[in-house]
Amino acid sequence: MCGIIGIIAERDVADELYDGLKRLEYRGYDSAGICTLTGGGMERRRAKGKLHNLREKLTKEPLGGHIGIAHTRWATHGAPTEDNAHPHATKHVALVHNGIIENFKALREELVRDGRTLESDTDSEVVCHLISREVEGGASPEDALKTVLPRLRGAFALAILFADRPDMMIGARKGSPLVVGFTDEGETYLGSDALALAGLTQRICYLKEGDWCVVTRDGATIYDADNQRANREVVTSGASAAAVEKGEYRHFMQKEIFEQPTVVAQTLQSYVRPLEEQVALPDMDFDLAGVKRVSIVACGTSYYVGMIGKYWIEQFARVPVEVDVASEYRYRDPVMEEGQLALFISQSGETADTLAAMRHCAEAGLTTAGIINVPTSTMAREADLLMSTHAGPEIGVASTKAFTCQLAVMAAFATNLARAKGRLPADEERDIVKHLQEVPQFMTEALDRDGKIEAVAQFVSKARDVLYLGRGPDYPMALEGALKLKEISYIHAEGYASGEMKHGPIALIDETVPLIVMAPSGPLFEKTVSNMQEAQARGAQVVLISDDEGIAEAGDDVVEYIRMPKVHPLIAPLVYAIPVQLLAYHVAVAKGTDVDQPRNLAKSVTVE
Repeated sequence: MCGIIGIIAERDVADELYDGLKRLEYRGYDSAGICTLTGGGMERRRAKGKLHNLREKLTKEPLGGHIGIAHTRWATHGAPTEDNAHPHATKHVALVHNGIIENFKALREELVRDGRTLESDTDSEVVCHLISREVEGGASPEDALKTVLPRLRGAFALAILFADRPDMMIGARKGSPLVVGFTDEGETYLGSDALALAGLTQRICYLKEGDWCVVTRDGATIYDADNQRANREVVTSGASAAAVEKGEYRHFMQKEIFEQPTVVAQTLQSYVRPLEEQVALPDMDFDLAGVKRVSIVACGTSYYVGMIGKYWIEQFARVPVEVDVASEYRYRDPVMEEGQLALFISQSGETADTLAAMRHCAEAGLTTAGIINVPTSTMAREADLLMSTHAGPEIGVASTKAFTCQLAVMAAFATNLARAKGRLPADEERDIVKHLQEVPQFMTEALDRDGKIEAVAQFVSKARDVLYLGRGPDYPMALEGALKLKEISYIHAEGYASGEMKHGPIALIDETVPLIVMAPSGPLFEKTVSNMQEAQARGAQVVLISDDEGIAEAGDDVVEYIRMPKVHPLIAPLVYAIPVQLLAYHVAVAKGTDVDQPRNLAKSVTVE
């Protein structure tokens, strides 16, 4: 949530700051702004709404300056107005902020009592004034930070300019990620992630929790939470500016849907050993055979991966699994016991609720594991076992390729755990390896149904309410389908276990309500179709997603169908994710909504 970039160089930096915001716009698009230092002092340009509004301002009122900070915002405190847009500034200090300052009201009241006038409703401006007050009282920028940072409760990544110091900027982090970028050419950078700096440098270091840094053209001096000099490893990021190009596709979401056969294949290559016909995990410092229970914790789409993982782990490994929404996990005071593995799922590896839950488990002495797409993220670095996905940067806010790559890794984990527990004979593991290797091919076949799915979307787009049904692992897929549809089309949608329809939701059924039924042929098909027919008897307009065998058995009463390849039940969730995603995508396009940047949402939620 929100994106930061800062540059100090020997040339004007406003255009490159803007380009950095373009790479980060997926993180927030309520407003954006840039501040630079020039011979005339600090100058700002801010605009409400999408980034192109800021571009128009910069065209009319260009910015000079060899040092600057920029921000694209997803609103937490304060409405998305220009006054609330970052950077915030006083006469002496300008600042951009990711995160949330939980005690900002008390700090704001203190500042008001001190006679200071605040122009916005944000928590971020409070930090700007606190630092400015220290500087105005004679403190150096460094001493001002040492005084102010301990007073802030919550999560933050900060990039700060000082009006009388055109030779430096300061960055700080607690709970929200911040990276420093380096060159050998008299330029240094700050960014909220490596992607912010893609195209500028590949040499970066990740600030650790509580770190702050003084950035100059010659590099950065980093201090830890105790204000002691710290050495942080400089690594090669691998982030590519090309990752934020749509290419031939109309939207990032569309591009990322069609990338899935490739990125899932790349992910599986890290876990499947074709010659040995086995599934492997990265090296770990603990014995999977000793795992007695698995607790899966995640948010949103990743939570549905956890639900599907519960089916797989309990079926293959016979290990009990609980699945929790991360924002609720700590607050229910969960029981923790010896032999419990806590497994966390996150695309960004910075999701605030999930990260807090991971630390809660680690403090309780549990072994932690993570299925994470960003191997340099905070969660990836803190997990005892990191299981990387290889989806690459996902720009569309609605998760697509990250979801299926997470599922691929979850299948590998469940298989490996089953073998470690002595529950998986070699012939069964060979069978699983065979089916996992088939996934990219079947995904490609599913993508070939795009034209048919677009036609079905025209029917669904006219609805006010849509219901999704599934049984077994297809129940979480029903939840995921409903989430995708409401995220980007704003149609009200709900997902249900098919057997639960008659326990209440069937009351919602009439001839205006499309019912999307995911029912691959197999052991659960007959029961699912029976539930579907109960709804059809009450006027439901059924869209059936199934294979040839299933469509033939279902009869002629469905309004529309999406014909899928016949697949093994293990891999059905990965393959059936394609029509779920494409249906939501085409409905959103038909309704004219903003597919990649749906209202009120941001990609990486780094506040609780």
